[in-house]
Amino acid sequence: MKNQELTKFSFGEVQLSYKRKNQFIFHKIISSQSANECIRKIFPIEQICYREHMYTLYLDNSNCIIGYHLLSVGGITGTLVDIRILMQGALLTNAVGLLLFHNHPSNKLKPSTTDKSLTDKIIRSAEVLDLKVLDHLIITEDDYYSFADNGDL
Repeated sequence: MKNQELTKFSFGEVQLSYKRKNQFIFHKIISSQSANECIRKIFPIEQICYREHMYTLYLDNSNCIIGYHLLSVGGITGTLVDIRILMQGALLTNAVGLLLFHNHPSNKLKPSTTDKSLTDKIIRSAEVLDLKVLDHLIITEDDYYSFADNGDL
């Protein structure tokens, strides 16, 4: 009887992994400008005017980058982000801080209502896990907008 009960409930083993790669050499993030410089080494610059991409940088206690993750690739005017996946990456890397960034193919730096709403939702989610969202940058071909520098965090 016990074997039959076990076969009725099928479940999988959870395996978590995180592998550091020394693909890029980054310095400590000390400002939105240094974050922008790092972001541009990761972002597929040939697509900056084509489709929206949303990334997160995972940071240690010294604000050094310990990992990054492409969260989503969307269309011309937006992209969807699953906050659970973002937070999963933070937990896998043992991050204490997050830096969000995405591009605007329109080349306009002004954050949309959706951008602000998503940022607020991520901040609230991060607080539950004792994580700090340090900034959210919107990048275009030539410039960037920092939520932190503009008092939007």
